[in-house]
Amino acid sequence: MYLQPAFAEDRLEVRHGLMRAFPLATLILADADGVTADLIPFMLYADEGDSGLGVLRAHVARANPLWRKLETATSCLVVFQGPEAYISPSWYETKRTTHKVVPTWNYVMVQARGAGRVVDDPFWLRRLLDHLTAVHEGGMPQPWELDDAPADFMAATMKAIIGIEIPIDSLVGKWKVNQNRSAADQRGVVAGLGDDPMAQLVAERLKPE
Repeated sequence: MYLQPAFAEDRLEVRHGLMRAFPLATLILADADGVTADLIPFMLYADEGDSGLGVLRAHVARANPLWRKLETATSCLVVFQGPEAYISPSWYETKRTTHKVVPTWNYVMVQARGAGRVVDDPFWLRRLLDHLTAVHEGGMPQPWELDDAPADFMAATMKAIIGIEIPIDSLVGKWKVNQNRSAADQRGVVAGLGDDPMAQLVAERLKPE
């Protein structure tokens, strides 16, 4: 990934925060048969692994050939993407002074790399499913739990899935949110974006007056 120093996000807690807030990530694998890209909801276990960067866990259907590809792939790339927005040059103060401006696109993303492995263990899977359910159902008025489903149905469902685990070896964050513009241009972008989530990300990095 092309990463200009101004856009690098080096704070681990910020990168982890994006991964938790936007857990549906793209898993990219390459082997002799080519490259595949699959959207998978991941669970981050931040305090596990040897690198200090965490471990990613997920599950896929046994019918999905992805997990067999994972067994032969030497490395995995998992891409988490957060808010993104088109940035109009008309929002820049610079447009009113020099007109030397062009459109751009703001975005935030995290790229995680590591060697993946397949986990075929019902206890491991149950732990993961319990964690995923607790996280994503926690805010519901009546949170659903795995035990709400019939036991025989859940047993059959769990036999139809398989786990994947990726200890993270490399974690790169890119926050392209107008850090390379003047404070006046940044304020113009915040105003122009209005209620868009990107406005807050730009505002958090406003240059001092």
